[in-house]
Amino acid sequence: MSNQTTLTFKAAPSEAINGDITIPGDKSISHRSIMFGSMADGVTNISGFLPGEDCLATMKAFKAMGVKIDGPDENNNVTVYGKGIDGLQAPTQALNVGNSGTSIRLLSGILAGQSFASEMAGDSSLNKRPMMRVVNPLKQMGANISASDDGTPPIKVTGGGQLTAIDYPLPMASAQVKSCVLLAGLYAKGTTTVTEPGITRDHTERMLQAFGYPVTVEGNKVSVTGGGRLTACDINVPGDISSATFFIIAGLIAKQGSITLRNVGMNPTRVGVLNIVKAMGANIEIINERKAGAEPVADLIVHASKLNGIDIAESDVPLAIDEFPAIFIAAATANGITRLRNAEELRVKESDRIQAMADGLEILGVDCTVVSDGIDIVGGEIGSGTVHSQDDHRIAMAFAISSLRSNGTITIQECDNVATSFPSFVALANEVGMNITLETN
Repeated sequence: MSNQTTLTFKAAPSEAINGDITIPGDKSISHRSIMFGSMADGVTNISGFLPGEDCLATMKAFKAMGVKIDGPDENNNVTVYGKGIDGLQAPTQALNVGNSGTSIRLLSGILAGQSFASEMAGDSSLNKRPMMRVVNPLKQMGANISASDDGTPPIKVTGGGQLTAIDYPLPMASAQVKSCVLLAGLYAKGTTTVTEPGITRDHTERMLQAFGYPVTVEGNKVSVTGGGRLTACDINVPGDISSATFFIIAGLIAKQGSITLRNVGMNPTRVGVLNIVKAMGANIEIINERKAGAEPVADLIVHASKLNGIDIAESDVPLAIDEFPAIFIAAATANGITRLRNAEELRVKESDRIQAMADGLEILGVDCTVVSDGIDIVGGEIGSGTVHSQDDHRIAMAFAISSLRSNGTITIQECDNVATSFPSFVALANEVGMNITLETN
């Protein structure tokens, strides 16, 4: 790493936050709009696309498979010239998807159904993440697919096998695995059904229907029948609630003020963070509720609030899985103890998010106890110090907002990764009254 410049955030305390901001586009929906637009018949126009590195990695992969894509322009509009479900071409080299778990796992399902061979890998962080969760069900469907001996990337697909539909009970609540199997199901003979142990985000099901592909949802079972076509449509990407979460928590823990967040995606499978902070005593107004295509959106007015520690409801864990680093900061400022359980999934994200947050909180003087599937956080004062992001964008942003209640400057190392999901984070944070400066080392 020594020859590489890295970005450090220096986050100083601030007295209040106020402002009215629009949250950048949803990462999950931006990824899928490129994928489905590429496989559709016709031209798909996307507005509000998130130009983060992860979504651009998905775009690059489809360009490498012969899809013409224009944009994103300065207004984050993208045009995808679809090749049809059977129109993708063999890439001339291995696909590099960077840091993007969504790209590699969803693409595995699509590539499993192609007539050509392909290979995918990513950066050093992605190449440590578990991939057998997608490889195993795809093998059951008849795909010629493999990962490394330890179950990590690269993923190699030898194309040309006929896929057969399966009934797949998900071993863990994972939207990426569900989506991977459903996308392979588009290329399989028969009807593929995925049964979830707990509800996970349903952007794939909603968007398939927006592209005219029939999806059957019955309780926790989702089914698609292979052999159909996707028809191009216009996609309006709502603001990403995972990105909005940093500003929701910032608004709640600030000493004073209120902040308005525009165009936030309110998909019912993603609003766990709102359920959790409301249980803690958050004062949030939800206004101007409306639809953006297949997705519900609203504006949120977040007021500085006195929060209390809670036992987080198990049912909210899969609905807030990406939001926990920020929720841990709310817990650190709340009155009493916040307990999280049944969140093992947090240990196999871009970092072990339970341990990475606990390590940083302890450096800042916050009392917490780690257990195998969660953490107990005792609310109190947040001190100052130097913490490490563990090369994880959400850890970096969580500690940046903790400065709203810290007694001194918090230095956060290795924050380059924030560009993967939220390139405009620092600019928006400073616009509403936070105090973050950047240093390159």
